[in-house]
Amino acid sequence: MIDDFKGLAVFVAVTEAGSFSAAGRRLNLSTSVVSHHVSRLESKLGVSLFFRSTRALSLTSEGHKILDAAKRMVSAGSEAIDALAGEIDQPVGALRLTIPAFGQYSPMHRAIWAFAADHPLVSLTVHSLDRQVDLVSEGYDLAIRLGKLVDSSLKTKRIGMFRRVMVASPQYMATRAPVKTLEDLAQCDFVGIAMLSNAITLMKDGESATIEVKRLRLEVDTITAAIAAVKSGLGCQHLPEAEIEAELQNGALVEVLPDWKLPDLGVYAVWPESGPQKQLTRRMLDYLVAVNKGRT
Repeated sequence: MIDDFKGLAVFVAVTEAGSFSAAGRRLNLSTSVVSHHVSRLESKLGVSLFFRSTRALSLTSEGHKILDAAKRMVSAGSEAIDALAGEIDQPVGALRLTIPAFGQYSPMHRAIWAFAADHPLVSLTVHSLDRQVDLVSEGYDLAIRLGKLVDSSLKTKRIGMFRRVMVASPQYMATRAPVKTLEDLAQCDFVGIAMLSNAITLMKDGESATIEVKRLRLEVDTITAAIAAVKSGLGCQHLPEAEIEAELQNGALVEVLPDWKLPDLGVYAVWPESGPQKQLTRRMLDYLVAVNKGRT
């Protein structure tokens, strides 16, 4: 009976993650162990639950028939564990997080390090990435994301905000005519950032306007690289204010069109609806919300 429950739980993880390897990352199991549990369940039931190929994994009709019931079983088990885990002063377990690659000294990062210090029995794996990952297929319990979020099946909560400033180096600004209007700004060279749109919205006295970047000098894939490129005189870009405070103070960067401001963007916690560490994820989320209270 216990082995049947394990097999059903692994079966649900595979359907949600989309592959045996992704389910393994999510469950902290090897791909071979995941395959073993599924194969054993199939043998017990006498049916195939998945169509397997080198390119895709999909449910058979029999797999579809048992999926809802298997999900209810996993959900009920998680609720039972959560009911007890909520009473434990020192939670035990492991969490996989993904956070932006920049801002290592931000309040958000400090909150994660403080959580690790306050919960010594929780093992944290923190990946600093500027790209947006697929939480389910890549086995993450929680992500911190910036800006506007696309609609998805993931749960989200706004836990903060961050400001951006349009900047360039003094050397670059000295090479061109003064930038006095949005039209002037649109004619500037820009350092592109792969995850950002080339349409930039700015605001002044309640007025909103959008310009399209026309002259992309080069493109990078991280905020850290963009800061270095802008400081090197390769063009303009809007960058997180907290990351360039020192450069603005020492004159390595200057604000462009200071009367026009970029809208503040949200900082969001994003997590799957279900997962093996729901209680720990909620503890981490509550911790981040408490630390960032008043910053939204």
